[in-house]
Formats: sequence, structure tokens, C-alpha cells
Amino acid sequence: MIVGLLKEPKGERRVALLPQAVEQLKRMQLEVRVESHAGLQAFAQDDAYRAAGALITDRQQVLHADLMIGIHLPAADELSRLKSGSCLIAQFQPLFQLPIVLRLAEQQLTSFSMDMVPRITRAQTMDVLSSQATVAGYRAVLVAAQYLPKFFPMLMTAAGSIAPARVLVLGAGVAGLQAIATARRLGAVVEAFDTRSAVKEEVQSLGAKFIEVEGAAESAAAGGYAVEQQESFLQRQREKICEHAAKADVVICTAQIPGKRAPLLVPMSTVQAMRPGSVIVDLAAASGGNCEATRNQEVVRTDNHITVVGHSNLPADLPADASRMYGTNLINFLKLLIKDGQLVLNLQDEIIQGTCITHQGEIVSPRVREALAQTTV
Repeated sequence: MIVGLLKEPKGERRVALLPQAVEQLKRMQLEVRVESHAGLQAFAQDDAYRAAGALITDRQQVLHADLMIGIHLPAADELSRLKSGSCLIAQFQPLFQLPIVLRLAEQQLTSFSMDMVPRITRAQTMDVLSSQATVAGYRAVLVAAQYLPKFFPMLMTAAGSIAPARVLVLGAGVAGLQAIATARRLGAVVEAFDTRSAVKEEVQSLGAKFIEVEGAAESAAAGGYAVEQQESFLQRQREKICEHAAKADVVICTAQIPGKRAPLLVPMSTVQAMRPGSVIVDLAAASGGNCEATRNQEVVRTDNHITVVGHSNLPADLPADASRMYGTNLINFLKLLIKDGQLVLNLQDEIIQGTCITHQGEIVSPRVREALAQTTV
């Protein structure tokens, strides 16, 4: 079976597989085709792919592969050039991309979206959301430090003492916890908010103060994610966040709900209450943003001199390690799918069933079918 690796679209510096991962695919009895310069932005040269056993060729030849692997799907006009019955593995947020899902089914393509990997113990080594959130949380703090007009750590100098920066992290998932750890390493005083009481000990173990708002709804069925809250709780939450954001120099927003718009945690009234020069970095920008002032892929400066960074693809800023982590997740997932060099699709496997979106002209993902039933595409 032939595996194809395409160059990612403009603006994406990561690559789905580095040369080390290609070596593992070869050991799985797979032939690998790589588009020329596919890994260049991640500092992986064509010669390294050749040495690993891949064939370097043009885009058209790669599109003829039996199994396409990427971070993003090929462009819409290229989907029609794929072989009917071929397989695609990428990270394409099918719950937000329903027209694309319908097209994949129409073209008889088998597709897997890595952001749909179930949050279960057996799938931890395949969880691209967690691996890339680790990168995003780390990078978010560095971006905030770049825009903040003051030091992060406390300094004792001949010119006097400088107080440490105060950082507020909204959401204590993988990205939030990594943001807390990074901000603490830089010497900031950190507070964190999350609706899930279970993360309180993790936040405190990293040296941050946990902000609690009583009455949050939680669900064991949410797979570790936050769930939607009632309006009465949301009002108390916004008031509490505003109180702490007004004292913060940096706010890192990471709260997201799978398949839903990101919760609005920082309305304009809170932004207006913050001190001039403060910075908001919103990792939820692509799904609407936690901050009302956020604009996806833009840096906004408000009238009261608050910088709001809406860069939703921060992992692309660290392409080498982000690509390595993504590739490791993919290889572990492929070990479930590939037997003796061929694709073997066991839809009874919980991980495969949860991640498979389309197969043989049908939409097989229960979550995507439910989303389609609730909307008009």
C-alpha cells in the first residue's frame, strides 16, 4: 500500500510525518511518497526523507496514494483527484466542517479526523489534541511575554525592585496546564479558572492559585472536557473572571467545548476593566474565541490599549517538536489500522469507530451524524 505525504497549505509550518516516522512506516511494509519540500518548514530536508526510504516526487503523484496523511485535508479542488476508495487521515474538525464531510462521503473516501480520537486511556498515545495543546499552551505564554511591556519575573536591581507579572489562565486542560507551568517558570504569579473541580489539585501542584465559582455543571461523560453551563452560573463566572482579569497583566484563554462555539468568558466590559498594556492570548480564536475582542488570526489593540492575540495555530510556531509529536500520534494510530502492509478497518474498535468519519459513501461517526441532524448544511 502506498502512503502519501503532502506539503501543508501556506501558513502551516508543521508536517504530519518527519523522516524518523517514515522509517517506522517502512517497517510496517508501506511504500511512502513525499511531496518535494513537504518538510522544509519543519526543518526536514528531502534528503532526510530519501535516506529514510521515501520516494520524493511531485504533488500529483502523491495524490494518487492509497492512504493520504496530513495535518490539514488537501484543497477542495484536489479532493476530486483522489482515488475513489482511498483513505485520508488528517485533523479537520468535522463537527465544524459538515459540507466537507458530505463531500468526502460522496466521493467514497474513507476519512479519519485525528481531533476525534476518544479521550480514553488506551488512546493517549494517539491524542493529537493533547500533544498540540501542549505546544500551544507553552507558546501562548511566550507570545504574551513578547507583547507585554514589562518583565515576567520579579527582579531586584540597582534601579529598584520590579514586581512579577500577574497571569490569569482560563481553562486548565492540557493547554492551560502547560501555560501555567511555563508562566511559573518565567517567574509570574499565576491564577487559573476552570469549571471542573477535578483539576484544582493539578493547578495548585504547578504553583498557581485556583479560582472557584460554585455551582458548575460537570459530566463524567464529557471525556475530561468542560460542558455547557446554565446562564445563572455563567453570570457569576463572568463577574469572577472580570474581578481577577482587572488585576492581571496577561490573560491566557484556552476554554473550548468540542463541537460547540467556545464559551465567552471575557466580554468587552472585562476588556475595558483591564489595565493599559495588558495582553490577552486567545487559543480558542478559531472556534469563536473566549474573548469578545478576539479576531481569528489577528492581533487587535483595543481603545484602552489592551493587546488581544487571536493566533489559533500556535503549534505551527514550533514546527519541529510539534511535527514530531503529531507524527508519533499518527504512527500509534496507524498501528491499529495497518496489518501486513494493508488497511484493516475494524469499526468495532472504540478508537477506530470514534475517529472514522466516512467510509464506503456513508457517514459513520455518530457525533457527526448527530451534528448533521441538527443543522441544515
